Amino acid sequence: MKIAVEGCCHGELDKIYGRLQELEKTNNDKIDLVLICGDFQAIRNPADLKTMSVPAKYAKLGNFYEYYSGQKKAPYLTLFVGGNHEASNHLWELYHGGWVCENIYYLGAAGVVNYKGLRIGGISGIYKHFDYYKGHFERYPYNYSDQRSIYHVRDYEVQKLLRIQKPIDIMISHDWPAGIERCGNLDQLLRIKPFFKNDVDRHRLGNPAHTRLLKKLKPSRWFSAHLHVRYTANIDNAAESKYLIKAKDDQTLNVTQFLALDKCLPNRQFLEIIDVPDSSSNSNEGLMYDLEWLAVTRAMQPYLSLRPQAIPLPNDADLQSAIDQELMYLDMMLDTDEIDLTIPANFEMNVDTKSRFYTPSPNPQTAEFCKLLGIDDVIGNACPPPPPPAKSNAATPDKSERVSSSTTSQTVLEEEPSEHKDEANRAPATNEKQPGDEQVLPPKQTATAAGDVDKDQAETNMASATTETQSHDEQALPTQEGNQSPKRQKLN
Repeated sequence: MKIAVEGCCHGELDKIYGRLQELEKTNNDKIDLVLICGDFQAIRNPADLKTMSVPAKYAKLGNFYEYYSGQKKAPYLTLFVGGNHEASNHLWELYHGGWVCENIYYLGAAGVVNYKGLRIGGISGIYKHFDYYKGHFERYPYNYSDQRSIYHVRDYEVQKLLRIQKPIDIMISHDWPAGIERCGNLDQLLRIKPFFKNDVDRHRLGNPAHTRLLKKLKPSRWFSAHLHVRYTANIDNAAESKYLIKAKDDQTLNVTQFLALDKCLPNRQFLEIIDVPDSSSNSNEGLMYDLEWLAVTRAMQPYLSLRPQAIPLPNDADLQSAIDQELMYLDMMLDTDEIDLTIPANFEMNVDTKSRFYTPSPNPQTAEFCKLLGIDDVIGNACPPPPPPAKSNAATPDKSERVSSSTTSQTVLEEEPSEHKDEANRAPATNEKQPGDEQVLPPKQTATAAGDVDKDQAETNMASATTETQSHDEQALPTQEGNQSPKRQKLN
């Protein structure tokens, strides 16, 4: 199976697909699947553009709306994760994953799917320690702070992925696992990106949560983007260490092959085609839900917090017991044909491509997914009720429309200050540990490593690429005592 891996998309679908079609003709190959490692920018209309955190000079509508509206169709099945420059309101509608247009599938805030026997996992966003232990509290219209915190990785999604027991073939993320730069040619990396050195020396480059996932899941391959440079590394998964250890040159077993790619620009290494063994006996098998991931989602859905405070998880034994019960139940449903793991091709437009205003509403795909699993659609339920219809003889917009117009028309496109973020709403923490807590979470990162400012712009201003030394206090996990798993619903 030939898989095309792309780094930061930045809305350049035409260029990416065009280049792939050229490579197919040149090499006489057929590409089976495309994986995009974030900054996808699924901008449907001008209203979506207003929700994207990006420097003003990079703010553009792009042409994704042509794929969304059906004017164009992706020539290859494409999977992607979110980065730190996204139409956040659109991706939030599809928190559990879903089609952003025909043939392009978002893996959600975190997710695992199967394609022709290949098990592919993904996690969206970038790491910021001050939001990591919070819930998903951001609501549209986003203020300046929420417009950035909404794409910060949360511990809840990491904990879901840490419960996966069966092997993962491929993991996709936007930012790199922390410490992975030491498992490749670090000297060469620093020659290309010399302003990384301060972060590397202080162990602040990359995402520590992703390091925990890599050490637990031990995928065969891990693909990332974000830092706008091609980089490879091999990690020894058999090494007993809380840090990532570089594999030996001749080592072939217990190794994760890491590949990071650049953004889509001329003369940049943003695209690569790899050969992966096709492990499926049925070559016609399409994109499928992963049964174990569905069990984890069912068991952990009651702990999805939409407030600043995270909901404490049960202890490890109780949570794993709940997941095992859900897996047995779903296995039974599968045996009796009461559940279909085929991901339905159920994309439908739910906004106008010319609209400058956005009204949050339940996404039909998310509602259907929740109905399939028998869980509450907390994302859709959090949407405000629709405003009452305007009176036919009204000469001016009603009050609700005036409020919507005034709030949604505020476009916030300035760069985010590197570390100046209000931490007043940080969730309470205790010293109780979770699986994988042996990996120490480092303190604040620099703007360059964390990625809330443009990497190329940072390269031209090396003197300001790192921040002053921050506290090395490790944040503990929220307490989880005294919680019982809520009663689970039966599948419909």
